[in-house]
Amino acid sequence: MNVKSHHTAEQLQKLYRNETNRPLACRIQGIYLASKGLNCPQIMGITGSARRTVQQWVSKYNKGGIEALKDSPRSGAPLKLSQEHQQAFRRRIDAGPTKRDGLSVLNGHAIKKILEQEFGASYSLWGVYHLLHRLGFSCLCPRPQHEKADPKTQQEFKKTSSKRWIKSVQSIPARK
Repeated sequence: MNVKSHHTAEQLQKLYRNETNRPLACRIQGIYLASKGLNCPQIMGITGSARRTVQQWVSKYNKGGIEALKDSPRSGAPLKLSQEHQQAFRRRIDAGPTKRDGLSVLNGHAIKKILEQEFGASYSLWGVYHLLHRLGFSCLCPRPQHEKADPKTQQEFKKTSSKRWIKSVQSIPARK
């Protein structure tokens, strides 16, 4: 494989070892190996890439150097919530349910409803979970607690109620 000398072998080795973008590091490693005289099947065995992929790396590198190996920006669907609305949504979720929500804990369906009513953004349930994940929220949910619950009374109940329990008879063993 003919590799143009945009960089020395040592420079390429240093570049691929210091690169934090894993796919780009693999491409640079492929170029490094090609510059050291390895053939395509050998590079394929080391990088785990297909023959045509390795050939494309070398072709791109020969035309434009390391910059040509980098991923080009990809378009995607536009965000339904702007960055400003995402921050407002994050604050709304952090604040928890309101009386208007009529819930003690926000779940996916409730959050979907909030997005539609308060932010005008229509998401599928999967999309809601994906958005929450992107914003750093987890799926863990605290045990719901009634808004009128009194922690002091609950603790008192836990201390005194065990004395009132009636011990049940031992269960009947199962057949073997």
